[in-house]
Amino acid sequence: MPYGLLVLVLALLAGPAQAQIGNPGFMLPDTRFDEDGLPLPHQPNADDRLFAILAAEGNLAEVRLGELAAEKAATDSVKTFAQRMAEDHSTALEELKAIAAESGIALPEALNAEHQALLEQLEQLEGADFDLAYMRAQVVEHQKSTQLLIWEVDLGQDGALQRFAGSGLPLIIGHLEEARAIRAQLTARQLALAEPPVSSE
Repeated sequence: MPYGLLVLVLALLAGPAQAQIGNPGFMLPDTRFDEDGLPLPHQPNADDRLFAILAAEGNLAEVRLGELAAEKAATDSVKTFAQRMAEDHSTALEELKAIAAESGIALPEALNAEHQALLEQLEQLEGADFDLAYMRAQVVEHQKSTQLLIWEVDLGQDGALQRFAGSGLPLIIGHLEEARAIRAQLTARQLALAEPPVSSE
């Protein structure tokens, strides 16, 4: 993990005394507080609501794409990675649904247009082409997820959603680093196969 990113993650995951739960600069006018002046649970602001929707879309896509790749992948490392993506993001999605229900946030139940298009594109590919396209997409998706989780920790008001984002961040960064490593291996393999044979003359 790059040093700068590691420092950021450690800062976000600091102990309760330093953790930011609730964001005074983004609270709604009707926010209710406890006797210590902290916002009561399940009072999402606009950033929380947008985060929950985008996070649900991302997890839905990861589950569906992971299931597809677990069936179609030609490389063992890709197949294993895809199976774990389907499992990890299914667990995260169920946790997010429970929090969203308590906070009164309606979540999407189907892939958005972008992820549906990606799914259809991958369905047309086979073998090594599929594996590389899937892993390239995984790098992009987990980069976006990392930024989304950091954004919620920084700007959210709903403590449950902020804690969900903070606790999920190390897992997502781990997924990202593994996706990058597998993508690099697949790219190197394709480049090696594409090299012209060395002439013996």
